[in-house]
Amino acid sequence: MTPNTAAQPLLTHQPHDGAEASDWVAWYWSDLLPAWVERARDPDGPGYFDLLDETGQPDLARKSVLAQARLLFTFSHLALLSGNPAHLAAAAVAHDALAAFRKPSGLYRRCVTQSGQPTGNAEDDYATSYDQSFIILGLSTWGKLHPSEQTDPALEAIWCAIETTLIDPATGLLLEHDSLDDPADNAAPARAQNPHMHLYEATLQAFEMTQNAVWLERAKTMRAKGLEFFFDTDSGTITEFIAPDLSILPGRAGQRREIGHQCEWAWLLLREVDLGGNPDMAAVAARLLAFADDHGFAQGGVMQGLAFDAVSADADWREDRFLLWPQTEALKTYAVRATDKIHADNARRLTLSMFRHYFADRTAFVNHLDDTGAVLWPDALSRLHYHVVLALTEGARAGLWATPT
Repeated sequence: MTPNTAAQPLLTHQPHDGAEASDWVAWYWSDLLPAWVERARDPDGPGYFDLLDETGQPDLARKSVLAQARLLFTFSHLALLSGNPAHLAAAAVAHDALAAFRKPSGLYRRCVTQSGQPTGNAEDDYATSYDQSFIILGLSTWGKLHPSEQTDPALEAIWCAIETTLIDPATGLLLEHDSLDDPADNAAPARAQNPHMHLYEATLQAFEMTQNAVWLERAKTMRAKGLEFFFDTDSGTITEFIAPDLSILPGRAGQRREIGHQCEWAWLLLREVDLGGNPDMAAVAARLLAFADDHGFAQGGVMQGLAFDAVSADADWREDRFLLWPQTEALKTYAVRATDKIHADNARRLTLSMFRHYFADRTAFVNHLDDTGAVLWPDALSRLHYHVVLALTEGARAGLWATPT
């Protein structure tokens, strides 16, 4: 990282100690996000820097397609809701950056240099199934915001590339990346639920943005595949990883359940129902939410009400650490249940706690805290705006605070 002695905190004022959740949300829209765009946009290369460190300096080492694709979705989503031309302009920056990542196969590599060139590192050149889902998420939302005859062909091209390159013909599961020779080999990466969940999300979004029924059918297929291999019917939870041979991983790895993903899957299943998908998915969502509500949140101490990183499937142990993103996924599930006053109150309390712990008195925001509130990971990751913005706009949709402007 190149030192920048001029780097200063993004903002010099924040809501006062007695502020409510709605005050912090308004501050995020009006102050934090515009200031972050100014600091994180690269004036000399494509797109946005991947992070700002605790002193407000950007990481100049390389850029990820994950950050650009998530920001394309984030600002396109905001522009559609608000009509604010600043969000359109911010989305265009991320959209234009994607060209630097596109491979001849039609897939998108993981990372490039600051100037937009291949890094020369073989792993940076991988096209991961996880990253491709966010390309679909971002491009479909951009296409709704900025209609173009190029959008639908671009979406079909990446879907075709995923089908031909990143789906295991033996199981129908997504492969980790496009350079994997034998996914069943013991040395291969574990099979992960996360790419399936996010491709499910992306196809639901593509359906909502395009109204092309083929995307809803693709979403149903991806959801079914994810639940077939990763839904633990005994505990009503989502398994994070299974072994290359499809067996349960031994020990804690096989029992570990991330609270953020229980919430995220539940929110997506309910979204499918709302979009006209399988109504039976509401019952699966209810099981996931019951587990999260019963076992996923600190019941006392400094971090009371915040979502743990993970617990075991039998709730016998937990990880007393607190990433930022699970808080936003929990907030989304409170928001979609906010017709119940208990969940509406939980949403406001969690939002207030999130801002106080992760944003208040920070240069921008931090990513990870321990059970005392001490910072474990101080960087403000660009990709996390996707989580925060979607949670806050779900809260606005539920009437918990004002819509973004």
